[in-house]
Amino acid sequence: MTYPVNMEVKPDVQAFFDAATNTISYIVKDPASNSCAIVDSVMDIDYAAGRITFDHADELIRQIEARGLKLEWIIETHVHADHLSAAPYIQDKLGGKIGVGEKITVVQDVFGKVFNEDTAFQRDGSQFDALFKDGDTYMIGHMQAFAMYTPGHTPACMVHVMGNATFVGDTLFMPDGGSARCDFPGGSAEELYESIMKVLALPDDMRLFMCHDYGPNGRDIQWETTVAEEKAHNIHVGGDKTKDDFVKFRTERDAQLAMPKLIIPSLQVNMRAGEVPTDKDGNPMLKVPVNGL
Repeated sequence: MTYPVNMEVKPDVQAFFDAATNTISYIVKDPASNSCAIVDSVMDIDYAAGRITFDHADELIRQIEARGLKLEWIIETHVHADHLSAAPYIQDKLGGKIGVGEKITVVQDVFGKVFNEDTAFQRDGSQFDALFKDGDTYMIGHMQAFAMYTPGHTPACMVHVMGNATFVGDTLFMPDGGSARCDFPGGSAEELYESIMKVLALPDDMRLFMCHDYGPNGRDIQWETTVAEEKAHNIHVGGDKTKDDFVKFRTERDAQLAMPKLIIPSLQVNMRAGEVPTDKDGNPMLKVPVNGL
C-alpha cells in the first residue's frame, strides 16, 4: 500500500509522561490551525484501593484549554494492557472523536470470553466513534493524518502518521529499548517484525514518538527518535538483524516476562473505549478472571 506521507507538514507535539505506567501521551497540534488530537491518554488508578482519578487527563485538558485549542480526535493506538484510557472523560470535557483500529472487534471477542462478559457487551467496536482500516485518512484541522495497520503486539495495533510525526504505540520502543512483547492473545513476533519494517520504510527523517519508555540502563526517560536512528541502532531490529533473529529473540524473551501489573483492569476498560464496566446495579465494577490469562 502507498501511504500519503507529507513531510512538509510539521505538527507541534507536546508530550506528557506518566511515571506510574511509563506511558507518554501527546497533544498534537495542526500547524495551520488551532485543531489538535490527543494520542494515548491515561486514566489514573490505584488498583489496590480500587480508586480511579483523572490527574493525568486533567493536565491534558488544562493544556488544551490554556492554549485555546480545539480537540478533534482522541486516538488509541491499540487496546493497552498496561494503562487505562481516559478517552471518554476527556471527550466529555472537550469533545472530539475516539478512534481505534478496526480489529478492536477481535480483541473484544477474545477478552469478552476471558472476562465472561454477557451479551450487553457489544463486540462490534461501537463504543468507539471511528474504526480505522489500513491507510484510512482523517483530518486534524487542515492537517491530513493516516493510520497504518501494524499487528504483532496485539491484533488491533495501528501506527498514526500526522505530517512528519509518527505515533508508534507499542510497535517500537526507543533504539535501546527495542520492541514490544508479542505473547498476548493474537500477538505474533512474525507479524510484529513485518509491522516494524513498514514503519521503518517511512522517510529516514520521520519523527517517531513512543508510547512507552522505561529508561534502560538508568538513562533519562526519552520518547522521540527518527526512522534513521531506529534502522541503525534498534537493539532488536536494527543493523543487520534478520526476521529469524528477531522472532527467536522475541519468543525467548517473552516467555520470561511477567504479566503487566494493570493488565486486568486495563483490558476491561480499554476494550470499552475507556468506560469502566458496571455491575447489574450500574456500579463501576472490575472482574478478576482466575487463571484466565
